Amino acid sequence: MNAPARVVTIGETFRSTLALTPESVKSFSLLVNDLNPLHHDEAYAAQSRFGGLIASGTQPTAHFMALLATHFSQYAQPLGLEFDMKLKRAAHASDTLTFEWRVEEAWWKPSLNGDLVKLAGEAVNQDGATLVVGRATILVMPKAAPATRHEPA
Repeated sequence: MNAPARVVTIGETFRSTLALTPESVKSFSLLVNDLNPLHHDEAYAAQSRFGGLIASGTQPTAHFMALLATHFSQYAQPLGLEFDMKLKRAAHASDTLTFEWRVEEAWWKPSLNGDLVKLAGEAVNQDGATLVVGRATILVMPKAAPATRHEPA
């Protein structure tokens, strides 16, 4: 039997938003070396089935994953262990994305000094269309107490 979670709360939900722009889509795709012209060539993308620039799949998934670290690091020390992302639709360069995660399971793992946490989440656009569905397993440890500095006497 697993020990109850000590750091996180089952059912905890958190979200963030990201407004994409053509400039951010182009910049991100080049930064991660995704050279697919759908992400940076407006003329090419306009002739595609998408009718315009779309974000590299790495852009929404990176923000989705980063939300876990950003949220839990406010009060604990998180560490990502496993992620499963399903890309359901393209994110257009003018979309506003809302990312949301929910803690579904959590239990204390003494050997790791933290809660093992299983989460489920999704990213939707401004129209409510689901773009990404995700699952994650992370370790959330209590934040270490700040080191005290001892001055020589």
